[in-house]
Amino acid sequence: MLNYKLLTPGPLTTTDTVKREMLFDHCTWDDDYKKITLDIRKKLLALAHVSEPEYTAVLMQGSGTFGVESVITSVIGDNEKLLIAANGAYGERMADIAAHARIPYMIYNEDYNQVPSPKKIQEILEKNPQITHVSMVHSETTSGILNDIASVARVVKAAGKTFIVDAMSSFGGVDIPVGELGIDFIISSANKCIQGVPGFSFIICRRDKLVESKGKARSLSLDLYDQWETMNKDGKWRFTSPTHVVLAFAQALREMEAEGGIPARASRYRANNRLLIEKMEEMGIHPYIGGEHQGPIITTFFYPKHHNFSFQEMYRYIKDRGYAIYPGKVTDADTFRIGNIGEIYEEDIVKVCDIIRTFLREHGCLEENAPALSCAD
Repeated sequence: MLNYKLLTPGPLTTTDTVKREMLFDHCTWDDDYKKITLDIRKKLLALAHVSEPEYTAVLMQGSGTFGVESVITSVIGDNEKLLIAANGAYGERMADIAAHARIPYMIYNEDYNQVPSPKKIQEILEKNPQITHVSMVHSETTSGILNDIASVARVVKAAGKTFIVDAMSSFGGVDIPVGELGIDFIISSANKCIQGVPGFSFIICRRDKLVESKGKARSLSLDLYDQWETMNKDGKWRFTSPTHVVLAFAQALREMEAEGGIPARASRYRANNRLLIEKMEEMGIHPYIGGEHQGPIITTFFYPKHHNFSFQEMYRYIKDRGYAIYPGKVTDADTFRIGNIGEIYEEDIVKVCDIIRTFLREHGCLEENAPALSCAD
């Protein structure tokens, strides 16, 4: 049986107790099950520092991209226009969604190692008054950069535009005061920082903006307003819900509360990330993103100079010893990525760095006087 931990931005390593919740087969029509859905929605609002009636939460079947597509294709009308601020593959995916749905849009592309500039966004909005919505990614896992959504939010709200944030890999691992920032729609997924399993996304919506979207959706199954209208009555999903995933997510929320909520989880993730970068730099492996904007979720690393191995070789070596890492995704450099969220602790970071150190030494890519790694470090 395979047994390794995921050092990825999600799906990620979950607890045995989360996994065990999926052993029960629940009826979707059962009042107890509908109550679980309602309770999840309430807890998600609390994590976002908002509440009814100003905000509401909608659960949507499918991966995180389904949630992003649900929002983009549901809330932007035919006579409206979207500005996408992109500095990675997931911002660019928003443009793919808009293009497929024939939604009017324009894209502001920033370098992958730079955050989108609020000043540039302001200039674009001033020159293009037909823009009604602005979207961006918070934690862009293409590189590991954590974008400054607060500064962008101030510009977007001052211009009177609707603000959409893809917080797929940050919500629950980075504290986001959604109402204070004026975010209108924020999207995340069950299998990210709340540490559930894949199967549904969720959207926290400003209720008046959601109501305004009625009738705009270009898809039946991804119609955000219709999904909310049905779910808001008693917790019933419009179409078959991923019952096992919902039960696991409810348990993951309970475990998050027991850990100490977002503050405690964010602290653990940051500690993991700092330790990872420190240990990798001891081996001469440096991060792609500078310290100021490096997020606490996943880190992109350059390969050591004159390396003589492929990612697949390194991946197999590390996986055989208990961990799975990610290939690089940036287009302008030769890199690989290591995540540090999920049920991952500092001892895991030390272990994987030990494995990498041994691999590099075996390939002659490590100086013999590189500091040793141990749990006592």
